[in-house]
Amino acid sequence: MKDWLYSRINQVILDACCFALAFITAYIIRFEAWPKDADLRQMLTWLPILVGARLLVHFAFGIYRHIWKFVSIGDVVEIAKSLAVVSALLTALRFLSSGNDPLSAWLRIPISVIALEGLGSLAASMAIRALRRILYLHGRRAESESGAVPKRVLLYGAGRAGIMLRKELETSRSYDVVGFVDDDPKKVGSLIANTPVVGGGDQLAQLAVKYRIDEIIICMATISRLVVAEILSRCRRANISAKIIPSLPEILTSQAKISQLRETCVEEVLGRESVEVPGFEIVAGKAYRGKRILVTGAGGSIGSELVRQLSRLDPARIAVLDKDENSIYELEQELRMKRNPVPIELHVADVRDAGRLRAIFKDFLPQIVFHAAAHKHVPLMELHPCEAIVNNVGGTHNILAISHEFAAERFVFISSDKAVNPKSVMGATKRIGELLVQASLGGNGTRFACVRFGNVLGSRGSVVPLFKKQISEGGPITITHPDMVRYFMTIQEAVQLILCAGTLANRGEIFVLDMGSPRKILELAREMILLSGLEPDRDIETKFTGLRPGEKLVEELVTSSEELLRTSFDKLSLIEPQPCDVNALLERVSALLQSAKRNERHQAHELLFRMDFTPSPEPPAPRGEEAMTASA
Repeated sequence: MKDWLYSRINQVILDACCFALAFITAYIIRFEAWPKDADLRQMLTWLPILVGARLLVHFAFGIYRHIWKFVSIGDVVEIAKSLAVVSALLTALRFLSSGNDPLSAWLRIPISVIALEGLGSLAASMAIRALRRILYLHGRRAESESGAVPKRVLLYGAGRAGIMLRKELETSRSYDVVGFVDDDPKKVGSLIANTPVVGGGDQLAQLAVKYRIDEIIICMATISRLVVAEILSRCRRANISAKIIPSLPEILTSQAKISQLRETCVEEVLGRESVEVPGFEIVAGKAYRGKRILVTGAGGSIGSELVRQLSRLDPARIAVLDKDENSIYELEQELRMKRNPVPIELHVADVRDAGRLRAIFKDFLPQIVFHAAAHKHVPLMELHPCEAIVNNVGGTHNILAISHEFAAERFVFISSDKAVNPKSVMGATKRIGELLVQASLGGNGTRFACVRFGNVLGSRGSVVPLFKKQISEGGPITITHPDMVRYFMTIQEAVQLILCAGTLANRGEIFVLDMGSPRKILELAREMILLSGLEPDRDIETKFTGLRPGEKLVEELVTSSEELLRTSFDKLSLIEPQPCDVNALLERVSALLQSAKRNERHQAHELLFRMDFTPSPEPPAPRGEEAMTASA
């Protein structure tokens, strides 16, 4: 407190001088000369009282918590309120003192003096604060000029976010804001935040040349990806790099400041809106708060993002399980750097090892299990079907049986759109995983769910990192087929879907996200080339290599026999569990696993695709803990 007072003492002294000067000047103006006799005595006796009262009210209003070098309109309003309080008290005393005695005469300060003093105090207070800000900006500008040359930038968007960013960049050494660009023709030619709106987005190329622009900053906190894609297209045509401010949710939740600009990325040109679930934090918070949660495959793209998002939902503990020790070590270091308050337990383990899993469950006793561990690379799994079967089918079978054995409250299985009418080994193993989840309903109260979605951008083995690498190396970009199409979503969206499904998990339902329209891989590749400032087929060649083993031209999210039903979450649908012959399924899975463990590649492949992936018209047989454990 003492240090704070000393750091503000200069402000208090300057304000006191301003108030005293304003009061004396008001008397001189009122009497058109230096006051005499009773008026002089009134002025001199009121002077310390007035100055003290104004300073006390300023302290009460928190005026001295404001930093002068960042003074704004909000500060003016607060100072005006503080000054009005004392002026109102002086006015009240003036009209309430109607007697002829000396005290009443002393209390009756002329109305003109009260008005002139109030206006003078406000003007002087703001003048010294404005001078402080001008000196600060001049000093920062001088520092900037002595160092690196700042980038000349245009702010795309003259709305609230643009104004906020403009104020943030006033003191920046890195950016020289030349003006705003806005698509509203009414704003063009006007001054906003003392910065001109120099033109519209369709004039970007001409404006870039005219003002020698180095970079465009897209400053719209709420903006559709289609609009971003259009703006980026304009930037590419103008041959200017672009950055973008954080999203509104990131700013509101203090995850980022508006001035923390980021590079535009391929997610900006997905052509579909990001899925934001209304009330997600509230619903998910109730479901996961205070719970012990186990995530398998936690070192992967989906698993690690699950841990990140769960950490924000206040669980009791999170057990991180993966057979790759490096990935979970890196995840732990990341969370530690972010000062994650949730206790994290690291487990290096393989889901194929039932004994190891059982020991972890016995020690940790997870209440909620997210099973993300799996081999996902389609062509590689075609070459190694036994590995895919043992890991994806056997691992899922193990984790299901042990979750059932230790009476976990909820179990969520991460599936794939490749499980629909599977043509690949990977897809077939994922479909068996879905069937095993639906066959696991027992009497211990565990609630089950599957989550099915398409490709995630930026994950290991996805086309996006591959295309980025190929572009950086000068090409060519390799695509298997010109008509190849896929559903795409961001990792963050996929994980939010998984967490939503976890709150609704019950009888092994399959939850599916409305992912919009599928995208052509060729179009995505071309957009990534353009985003890099290059021209397709001129700077970067595109080469078609032919379909790889197990690949389909078009992926699906549902089969013809499945019906999508609405849920309480917008854009999240479910497929009711369909009956199957549980005993027959378990017998076939057992034979499949035995063949794969013996490394009988051809037989295992044959058994895998002889599995009946369609539902049975018969009702499911009773399923108990003993049967599940015995079949593990």
